[in-house]
Amino acid sequence: MANHTVAETLPVPFLEKTGILSWILSTDHKRIGIMYLVSISTFFLIAGAFALTFRFELLTPEKNIMDPHTYNVLFTLHGAIMVFLFIVPGLAASFGNFLIPLMIGARDVAFPRLNLGSYWIYLLGAIIILIALLKPADTGWTFYTPYSIQTETDVIMITLGIFVLGFSSILTGLNFIVTIHKLRAPGMTWHRLPLFIWASYATAILQVLATPVVAITLLLLIAERTLGIGFFDPAKGGDPILFQGFFWFYSHPAVYIMIIPAMGVISEIIPVFARKPIFGYKAIAYSSLAIALISFFVWAHHMFTSGISEVAATIFSFLTFLVAIPTAIKVFNWTATLYKGSIWLHSAMLYALSFIWLFTIGGLTGVFLGALAADVHLHDTYFIVAHMHYVMVGGTVMGFFGALHFWYPKWFGKMFNENIAKIAWFLVFVGFNLTFLPQFILGTQGMPRRYATYPPEFQTLNELSTIGSWILGIGIFIVVVNLIKGLFNGEKAPQNPYNSLSLEWSVPSPPPHENFEEIPHVTDWTYGYGKKQNTEK
Repeated sequence: MANHTVAETLPVPFLEKTGILSWILSTDHKRIGIMYLVSISTFFLIAGAFALTFRFELLTPEKNIMDPHTYNVLFTLHGAIMVFLFIVPGLAASFGNFLIPLMIGARDVAFPRLNLGSYWIYLLGAIIILIALLKPADTGWTFYTPYSIQTETDVIMITLGIFVLGFSSILTGLNFIVTIHKLRAPGMTWHRLPLFIWASYATAILQVLATPVVAITLLLLIAERTLGIGFFDPAKGGDPILFQGFFWFYSHPAVYIMIIPAMGVISEIIPVFARKPIFGYKAIAYSSLAIALISFFVWAHHMFTSGISEVAATIFSFLTFLVAIPTAIKVFNWTATLYKGSIWLHSAMLYALSFIWLFTIGGLTGVFLGALAADVHLHDTYFIVAHMHYVMVGGTVMGFFGALHFWYPKWFGKMFNENIAKIAWFLVFVGFNLTFLPQFILGTQGMPRRYATYPPEFQTLNELSTIGSWILGIGIFIVVVNLIKGLFNGEKAPQNPYNSLSLEWSVPSPPPHENFEEIPHVTDWTYGYGKKQNTEK
């Protein structure tokens, strides 16, 4: 194991102090991480319930349980809550908060009070969005103009909530950047950093640089609705396509805010359960930064059918293909790490393997959408829905579940039921594929998204998709029950149940209040499994 010097007698674990004020006023990065985890998980379940409801409506072409307006409201809320309250802050805010100081040998983040303030801002934004449920928007989660200017539903309240959430994202990103630069333990060089830290660093850069763009865009939308200024309304001299350009300039980098932390999680899980050093450490590390950089130049592939020039479309098509290169680097290196490994199919590893398979499908179908001729046919069809969910759910959510099962003993000091966890994984994997694979076929056949009804010839595939959503929902329900039950009835977790070499496993489970009684001195590489001595410098 890597040589991490830690004193034998450590302070009381951070979970010992109880009472609501000890949590909501705590500047302990671990408690803030848990508060984020509980909050985003709650919103994930709410958004998932919305999805199950409108997916039931699509079981048959006829009206089942709701009218078209209600359908529009539900898929708007599903998208907005899932994206802005779960996926964007998900792994970055919850696991980033808990793990970054532990992984780099620090006692806390650089600005603990700012960290707590970031969580309060997140809660404020979430409360505003929940208030918007009184008269919810029906625009879709992208709030496209000109409809978002004209609709009578409460677009202002939900976009204001997202505007507020942006400040939380920016401040968290700034905090993480400073923490990684300034608080690394002695000997924790850049090339000894865990790959989750590299991923968190790249994500933080995206949060700081991209989030202000969507915040200003939504502020302009609010100003247009309240003051009548013609930014996007063509009747007032505005340009609705300008909104799309601004929105996707943020929202495509936001895709990587959602996915890069999950990639970091996979890079941590695979070498532990393959018992091999990570293959191509530097390539994986720098590919995170490459993805972050290139993501700023590919936003217009969402707008190939909007009337942009052929020259611009060709350039953005090329850049879309280019971003696949650093992503593929990660996939090939994970696969090479698995090759001839002594693989332990722990539930966390099953989610990691699922990530590789499902995210690869999402990535490859994204290449189809980057091809100009194919995109004209597939744009705004269910092919887009399937592609997006293979990236967001097959990628981010699988990474989130993998992280939950991997670091659960460290977070809470308890063990969950591993056999039940594997059953839940199987249901999640099968249910997800049964839900979204048929949607690729529906999209190629021309079924448009965002409609509450469809021609009868699409019914069989929609029935499969809806049944798959039920299986997926049951699997997620079992995951939640199993992990909650583990908190109360689970066996006490050992300090390092996986024999991991990463620094967070060198302290008790759960960790002490200030992590380390003495700041550790790092002398070895984190991924030296099967090697007597570190060879990575």
